[in-house]
Amino acid sequence: MTNNQDNSTFSTKRSTVQEIEAIINQTIPILDHGFIRIIDYMGDDNAIVQSARVSYGKGTTQINADKALISYLMRHHHTSPFEMCEIKFHIKAPIFVARQWLRHRTANVNEYSARYSILDREFYLPSKENISSQSTNNKQCRVSNSNLKEEEIEFVIDILKNDANRCYDNYLQLMNINENTTEKIDPNKSGIARELSRMNLNLNYYTQWYWKIDLHNLLHFLYLRTHNHAQYEIRIYAQKILEIVQKWVPHTYEAFINYRLESKSFSKNALNFIKKQIKGEDITFSESGISKREWNDICEYFNLEDIIIK
Repeated sequence: MTNNQDNSTFSTKRSTVQEIEAIINQTIPILDHGFIRIIDYMGDDNAIVQSARVSYGKGTTQINADKALISYLMRHHHTSPFEMCEIKFHIKAPIFVARQWLRHRTANVNEYSARYSILDREFYLPSKENISSQSTNNKQCRVSNSNLKEEEIEFVIDILKNDANRCYDNYLQLMNINENTTEKIDPNKSGIARELSRMNLNLNYYTQWYWKIDLHNLLHFLYLRTHNHAQYEIRIYAQKILEIVQKWVPHTYEAFINYRLESKSFSKNALNFIKKQIKGEDITFSESGISKREWNDICEYFNLEDIIIK
């Protein structure tokens, strides 16, 4: 995919956000070959307020200040007003990141097709500090501070690099295509179809897609993918998008940080445990009705290390 849009300016009667206008269609680098680019957007904080107030009826626009109303909507999980804003990105990321990303099905997606086009020799190699061993207490992630030795890390990088290059060489060989000229390597051979040759490529090769999503579902994506348990490679994309959201809808961003991203929700039993702790009452794990994982989460959150269950 190439960026075919020029720098022409157009007049419009719709709402615009100058901080987004300033970076629209600009390439924001991510990882070693990836990027995010804003293609288009619709709406702003005012669109959310306008949508919410239509149900109040005419003449009630001064019931709440805009910022306070957005906070109220976020705090009470009103979703439809946030769906009035949309944004469209052009994203380039490793295939394994794309597969995680596209599990969020509440968006419109069109991905680069390796059936029609030949992929470039671009693959992701993690930096040394991001190569780590498997976590012993979390089945799906790596440890943050690995004890891998320098030679072990170098060995991993060499394997990833050599395998990716070898697979790409075979990819070209299967299609019978010269990488530099895109002509046939052997004029007497046809080569197999691109849709079959691509099977040999690794998950660290880059793909690209257009991704259009409304603000409500975007915030849900960011809530999950900016979490410190999310995989590093998708997390830094999410963190960059969160910065874009701050520019686009600053009041919504502030409410999202306050009531979702940096807040904490508790179960009924957990709230009962917290209330008793505040009152100075003792309550044991067996009496709480809370799972071991939730109990420990609460204890860690409130610095109650002395009653954490090992």
